[in-house]
Amino acid sequence: MSVLDAKIPEGPIKEKWTNHKNNINVVNPANKRLIDVIVVGTGLAGGSASASLAELGYNVKAFCFQDSPRRAHSIAAQGGINAAKNYQNDGDSVYRLFYDTVKGGDYRAREGNVYRLAEVSANIIDQCVAQGVPFAREYGGLLDNRSFGGVLVSRTFYAKGQTGQQLLLGAYSAMNRQIGKGKIQMYNRHEMLELVVVDGKARGIIARNLVTGSIERHSAHAVVIASGGYGNVFYLSTNAMGSNVTASWRIHKKGAYFANPCYTQIHPTCIPRSGDYQSKLTLMSESLRNDGRIWVPKNKADVEAIRNGSKSPVELSEEERDYYLERRYPAFGNLVPRDVASRAAKERCDAGYGVNETGEAVFLDFSSAIMRYGKEKANILGEADASKERIRELGEGVIESKYGNLFQMYEKITDDNPYKTPMKIYPAVHYTMGGIWVDYNLMTTIPGCYAAGEANFSDHGANRLGASALMQGLADGYFVLPYTIGDYLSDDIRTGPISTDTPEFEEAEKSVKDRLEAFINNKGTKSVDYFHKRLGRVMWDKVGMARNEQGLKEAIEEIRQIREEFHKDVFVPGEMNELNPELEKAARVADFLELGELFALDALHRTESCGGHFREESQTEEGEAKRDDNTFAYVAAWEWTGDPGKSNLHKEELTFNDIELKQRSYK
Repeated sequence: MSVLDAKIPEGPIKEKWTNHKNNINVVNPANKRLIDVIVVGTGLAGGSASASLAELGYNVKAFCFQDSPRRAHSIAAQGGINAAKNYQNDGDSVYRLFYDTVKGGDYRAREGNVYRLAEVSANIIDQCVAQGVPFAREYGGLLDNRSFGGVLVSRTFYAKGQTGQQLLLGAYSAMNRQIGKGKIQMYNRHEMLELVVVDGKARGIIARNLVTGSIERHSAHAVVIASGGYGNVFYLSTNAMGSNVTASWRIHKKGAYFANPCYTQIHPTCIPRSGDYQSKLTLMSESLRNDGRIWVPKNKADVEAIRNGSKSPVELSEEERDYYLERRYPAFGNLVPRDVASRAAKERCDAGYGVNETGEAVFLDFSSAIMRYGKEKANILGEADASKERIRELGEGVIESKYGNLFQMYEKITDDNPYKTPMKIYPAVHYTMGGIWVDYNLMTTIPGCYAAGEANFSDHGANRLGASALMQGLADGYFVLPYTIGDYLSDDIRTGPISTDTPEFEEAEKSVKDRLEAFINNKGTKSVDYFHKRLGRVMWDKVGMARNEQGLKEAIEEIRQIREEFHKDVFVPGEMNELNPELEKAARVADFLELGELFALDALHRTESCGGHFREESQTEEGEAKRDDNTFAYVAAWEWTGDPGKSNLHKEELTFNDIELKQRSYK
């Protein structure tokens, strides 16, 4: 075991990033034209990085497996993006955003990285406004803000419930500008399947053209992985079905350490599972918790009546409802962080108070907000004697203007009108805080290989605050990587083009072909999805919202068994050199089956509870997560050894000089 150096600059935390930028090497504009950079992934992190690097003058090769960069999964983000602009004049600041993020991550993130994130957050909003992102505005013309879980201020900028889509279109337009100039070569429908390392440095990738099936070599002076998270290891998640871990796992097997894989976010407000036929789950934005109140019936007789349809939830009086988040966490109420809200929902449902047929749902109710907004609107219109029906009508109009597309989406999926009856929600796998280990410059343990956005393990610690994913992705792509990558590339101005006609590229291409041919030639009897569902069930049952030693040990053994059966008995139809979605899935699930074991191993070794990682053996008397700072105040970075169950553990010790280490409380 070794101790990792994150290369965090010395000096006061407020000056680290400024001083670092002043002291690192840069590449002059003429020399940037001589340097190639590969970016894998075109979501918010990859799209913003590609556009920014090309604007600076680098030659960028961008890859996405979708048919267009604008179909990256970032488009699904709904609620908003955080920034410390204090437009609401409610006491926000760079320090408060820094503090909330470290506390929200249960003190398992680097102070230096998180402060930098808070520091550049305001620049992101200016950048996006300049690109034409249509953020909501309040009556005075300033950008509007709303609050999210885990904070006591309003700092979340939003565009209705389509924030991710609008931000991605901004990054995509910036990319298109450079594609038109020839500075970005765009490779749609291409999937990275291997990293090429030459003389210890990342020098290219092997990619498969998903339309023709051809295997291609692509070289560059540096490679950036921005391919998102690995939530689909659970099979059912809020991720797009194509989201996968392959790019990250391929560089992991070439020497990039994988950090904190057990830190996975369970989002509290998702539409509950409705049957075994489902292939993904749908997220309802956390922004709904600003106005929605979460509850279950106090009496189990009412629970049974609601389940069998003999009673409607609107028939229950306020006294018959348990607003359990408001009861347990009075200071934050329904806006506690996601991990806290998710575990609280699970606790109520496990106790028998779940309100749907499977017993896995709680109510998210907007009736109070509708009446409150309705009264305000009636006063504005001079309707002092408005009836309850009129007040409700006006209130529903206000809610529609704030959340209309989300309510419409919910009704289309469930056939319930959420204006008239409470939504049903339940936690689901959403975001992965773990990922490829990177230093302060976002470089992995492979020189010249970088990771940005959700693909890397920073800056959220053990739990991500809502609206911080978009913030981190765009911070990495627009304002961090374009500075830090120059420090490395300054040594490559005389290198010249990287040849793909070398033994390293040949070997990497052969390994890809051998792997794919093995799937095609395997004469199994089971589909890829059969194994993926089995893996997902083990992950959810034993490595999900709550974990214990026995369950984790069982999960490791079961995942090994599933992996062995997969390679013996998977059936992949079609050929390798053609359009073959099943072959794509097989390669991705093979990587998930290795990651799943490392995930469980990481959860097993960390016997504390923290954030999204809840060990049942480590909890307070009130059922809250109980950390062990004396033993586990570090980043766990795992090195590939050829067997995920025998990976080597490396530690990056976490130090807290600007924020006091203490147990979280949202009461």
